[in-house]
Amino acid sequence: MDMLVRLYALSDVAATIERVAAQNIMIRRAMAHERDDVVDWVRQHFPQESRPWGSEVAIAVSRTPATCYVAIRDRQMLGFACFDATALGFFGPTGTAESERGLGIGAALLVASLRAMSNAGYAYAIIGGVGEQVRGFYERCVGATEIVGSTPGIYGKPIQL
Repeated sequence: MDMLVRLYALSDVAATIERVAAQNIMIRRAMAHERDDVVDWVRQHFPQESRPWGSEVAIAVSRTPATCYVAIRDRQMLGFACFDATALGFFGPTGTAESERGLGIGAALLVASLRAMSNAGYAYAIIGGVGEQVRGFYERCVGATEIVGSTPGIYGKPIQL
């Protein structure tokens, strides 16, 4: 299922980002020279999704400005979030290292990305291919709502090798 976020109704995102900053975690855009390292990190930490997510991350980091945010502590990557990767107006993919979950990193990456989308002129964002296990996260964090009839969405018919 896909979900819709009203970007014009986002609450102040600074507090969410400040909560992770207090844990010495920086949220920032990935840089072009980091592309291979970011893609490798995604493929290592998310092996089930590594092929499609790696491709989307490579595109997002290659844009200027990048449409991929990363979470970093002590020069170590902890998570990532992309937008405008597979389709304009889409948020995702996104993920946090399993050992770092529950610290607010995913929420900070989400709101940083959505604020960037809003600043770029989008009124709405689509979160594509949301699984039931994370639906509540998006509803709580940014008031996302289900787009009825959106399954399987744009990810439904990938090329088969």
